Amino acid sequence: MVTVLDSLNSALRQALTLDARVYLLGEDILDPYGGAFKVTRGLSTEFPDRVLTTPISEAGIVGLASGMALRGLRPVVEIMFGDFLTLIADQVINHAAKFRWMYNDQVRTPLVIRVPMGGRRGYGPTHSQTLEKLFLGVPGLRVLAPSAFGDPGDLLACAILIGDDPTLFVENKLLYLLPVQNKTDLVDFELNIVPQDGRGLDEMRIGVTYLLTVRGAPPPILTLAAYGYMAEIARQAMLKLAYEYEIFTELVVPTQLAPFEIEPILASVRRTGRLLTIEEGNLSLGWGAEIVTRTVEASGASLQAARRLAALDLPVPASGPLESGVLPSMENLVELAIEMVR
Repeated sequence: MVTVLDSLNSALRQALTLDARVYLLGEDILDPYGGAFKVTRGLSTEFPDRVLTTPISEAGIVGLASGMALRGLRPVVEIMFGDFLTLIADQVINHAAKFRWMYNDQVRTPLVIRVPMGGRRGYGPTHSQTLEKLFLGVPGLRVLAPSAFGDPGDLLACAILIGDDPTLFVENKLLYLLPVQNKTDLVDFELNIVPQDGRGLDEMRIGVTYLLTVRGAPPPILTLAAYGYMAEIARQAMLKLAYEYEIFTELVVPTQLAPFEIEPILASVRRTGRLLTIEEGNLSLGWGAEIVTRTVEASGASLQAARRLAALDLPVPASGPLESGVLPSMENLVELAIEMVR
């Protein structure tokens, strides 16, 4: 069994092997520790000159990496916990994402920033957040979020080796130990890649969108849109809805959150007439709000219903039962889906 963690680790090894310009920087990423979530394990032993441990200064790490990228290298930064994105906001938003425009397209900043994100591990309010929505919509910044579907490692490798602009690579912590799921693994589902007009092969590999449907089911009546670990929760809900309630759905799973391509979701909504977005970040002004708005603008009266499922607008508690009450669950999803179609 290949886990998402294995796939990401292999991708980093592949990038370091194929391109001598790739450097990996972060706190406590050297062996034998190998990073807080072990995604970098083994790499400092194999590439001691290009896997570099750093002081505890997220802004300093990203500032240094931005300079490395400007000088022609391809640095990858690991932020120990995604909550610490707040410490790199200035370096990302006001510098790395702007350099290409500030210098008249004469420079590029091929920088990848990996961020373990999300809760459900009892880490408390400053180590359990899902904060990528703070960076969505920043001009010049790409935001990617792998799921357990397809090849999360290929997504990371392409971002490192092909991408020429700064990228946030959002890794939900609960994805790490999940098995990578391809067509042959998903016996109850059909898994397909959504074709997108006007995108070249490299663009497709960096920002794949997956479509998941229950195998042999009647036409769906509800579109689910989710990314990261919430796509796994949505997958579980699809089976419960189909087998226990005869509510048939299809799931759209984008891996590129910004710049966002709305067409795969619109195509699904044209078939179903209903849209339910699922995200682990808190509800207000989130990813789901943007998706619903764009869908309403494009669909008009043809959209019968649209709802959002997300975390409550509260800090994430350290207590397990309280944390479960704040974060969205498969049961929440099922209940909301039933409300929407009945």
